[in-house]
Amino acid sequence: MKYIIALFMIIVFSFTGYSQFSDSNLIQFSGVVVSGDSLEPVPYCTVVDKVTMRGTVSDYFGYFSFVAHKGDSIRFSSVGFKTSYYVIPDSLKENKYSLIHVLSTDTIMLPVAVIYPWPSKEQFAEAFVNVEIPNDDYKRAIHNLEQAELKERADGIPMNGSMNYNYQMQQKQNQLYYAGQLPPNNLLNPIAWSKFIKSWKNGDFKRQ
Repeated sequence: MKYIIALFMIIVFSFTGYSQFSDSNLIQFSGVVVSGDSLEPVPYCTVVDKVTMRGTVSDYFGYFSFVAHKGDSIRFSSVGFKTSYYVIPDSLKENKYSLIHVLSTDTIMLPVAVIYPWPSKEQFAEAFVNVEIPNDDYKRAIHNLEQAELKERADGIPMNGSMNYNYQMQQKQNQLYYAGQLPPNNLLNPIAWSKFIKSWKNGDFKRQ
């Protein structure tokens, strides 16, 4: 029984000493990543510990903070900048360390990308040769001047300033013309009734 208790105490003290050694080696590593040419913050820069492969990403203002070990090598990488490294000093007395890291801009040359609407040049050549282009100017003009085509285009065009002005002036003229009296009522107009009866006999309303 004494041997078991002694063995248990040895194991407890061993783990305690190991945990104290590990905790003393950990630090809170924080800092700001800036650009070398303008000293502007570099947002969303990847900051990774090469030993533990753990890290973080800087925020919009270039600030980062995570737990690292003394003596570890930290990798800083961001699109448009050269990848750089920084080694945390292993002789730190405190459990936190701050840094302003400068990244150098990098020029990335991308290869030329040619985009075709066809999978191959052969299919493009075949489609180009077999395309049917109307060579009759009259047919093209008739197609562009169709009533349905013109109506569709007219419906999609809003009124401009000149048209709005003319419409407003027409409304004002109508108000001034019939000022002080009632506008005419075509219900008692014989000419309007004759036109209505004539249109009714011709079947104009049936076609509509």
